[in-house]
Amino acid sequence: MSDIVPIRRALISVSDKSGLVAFAAALAAQGVQILSTGGSAAALRAAGVAVTEVSEHTGFPEILDGRVKTLVPQIHGGLLGRRDVPEHVAQMDAHGIAPIDLLAVNLYPFEATVARGAAPDDCVENIDIGGPALIRAAAKNHDFVTVLTEPGQYAEVLAEIAAHGGTSRALRVRLAGAAYARTAAYDTAIAAWFAAQRGETFPPRLAIAGTLRQTLRYGENPHQQAAFYVTAPRPGVASATQVQGKELSYNNLNDTDAAYECVAEFDAPTVVIVKHANPCGVATAAHLADAWEAALRCDPTSAFGGIVALNRTLDGATAERIAAIFTEVIIAPDADADARAVLARKKNLRLLLAGSLPDAAAPGMVFRSVGGGFLAQTRDAGRVAEGDLRVVTRRPPTPAELADLLFAFRVCKHVKSNAIVYAKGGATVGIGAGQMSRVDSARIAAWKSAEAAKAAGLDAPLAQGSVVASDAFFPFADGLEAAVAAGATAVIQPGGSMRDAEVIAAADAAGIAMVLTGIRHFRH
Repeated sequence: MSDIVPIRRALISVSDKSGLVAFAAALAAQGVQILSTGGSAAALRAAGVAVTEVSEHTGFPEILDGRVKTLVPQIHGGLLGRRDVPEHVAQMDAHGIAPIDLLAVNLYPFEATVARGAAPDDCVENIDIGGPALIRAAAKNHDFVTVLTEPGQYAEVLAEIAAHGGTSRALRVRLAGAAYARTAAYDTAIAAWFAAQRGETFPPRLAIAGTLRQTLRYGENPHQQAAFYVTAPRPGVASATQVQGKELSYNNLNDTDAAYECVAEFDAPTVVIVKHANPCGVATAAHLADAWEAALRCDPTSAFGGIVALNRTLDGATAERIAAIFTEVIIAPDADADARAVLARKKNLRLLLAGSLPDAAAPGMVFRSVGGGFLAQTRDAGRVAEGDLRVVTRRPPTPAELADLLFAFRVCKHVKSNAIVYAKGGATVGIGAGQMSRVDSARIAAWKSAEAAKAAGLDAPLAQGSVVASDAFFPFADGLEAAVAAGATAVIQPGGSMRDAEVIAAADAAGIAMVLTGIRHFRH
């Protein structure tokens, strides 16, 4: 068998007609007979490309409102027959089955139909049957058949045909693999839709499909390989356009996602600074520039080389202040001309513009691999409002404390557990993350608060007069006592410990306010 297989007959049936006419015309110019169906045939005929309707080729009409048009032996035999097996060749001759050497099919737009919220009947009618069957048949017989599933593949195939009179085995194998990946992703989307129709969050068999956005230089460490796949059209890192800067790394993307998901929690102008997937400064203010200064004040040491996320269009004044320190990535919905001009002076700084913010309350799934499988859970879309809080101390929080408590608890949701967040005036003033002991997180956050105060030339720690949030209950009173020692005047925590009464009594003894949320925000 020769490595190069000539193309004499092609079947083209596509929903996405991008580049269709040019592709088919180029094939026809090489003497290729074009078979086609429905809208594809009409588009080619209107453009002056010679085309034979599939129904004319097979002698069998389209039936059932077009549900059956290519599911016939003359088509599948032409795709599946092996040209190097005499029995196959003899049977094809006996039944008048002509070989089909190239298949170009892209599928009914099921995913797009679901995404626009179409009715169930419309979604069902956009489940392609003939297309996947054709693609799988052609891909199986890739020794002889070239299969294309998206317009982006047309140019490479045409180039090989022009150069060699046909396609190489290496190309056919690669296209066959891509074809099976496409049908697998398509079936994954359909299965997910059916599960959603049944209200089934965790079906017995769960598949995940993603489209390769880019191969990364390496993973968390240089000896690890990594890539970025996009799974859904949700606003965020996956929807962002990189305007400038160096290539994004695995760690850049992971940290940028953490920052942007956090900043989307807030309605007022907000800045989030993230380092190693943890916020090291979060602040809201009337203006982004002021929010930046307050967020930076929380932990200026950790902010060096960090990721900055904003929930408003980045302006020139704010960009000037951010650019004054070494920053790896900035992500925002947009950036004005002044901001872009400022950041253009920092050639290596990566600027990502996502167009819009993630919906922090939207449902979704989160996955994590484990040995031999993966864990799946719904996204932590939990939020608490003032009406959800239960005051358990003799003293209720003041209105200012209450606002800061809600702010701090929202930040706490995005800090690795065990998480402790001190906040004052709509800004974090101390963050303790990822410790094995909650009391250690409280102490570390207090220490960071004191160090930040020194850096700012202040006499008192930033946490003096702050509120404190804990992502889970205090198992003992010592964590609360550490927060009181740091200067906290009010506490927000989920509650639910066997020693809640002891912790509440410690709060009353210290004269501070405590509210319970009834919701926990572990983040591992």
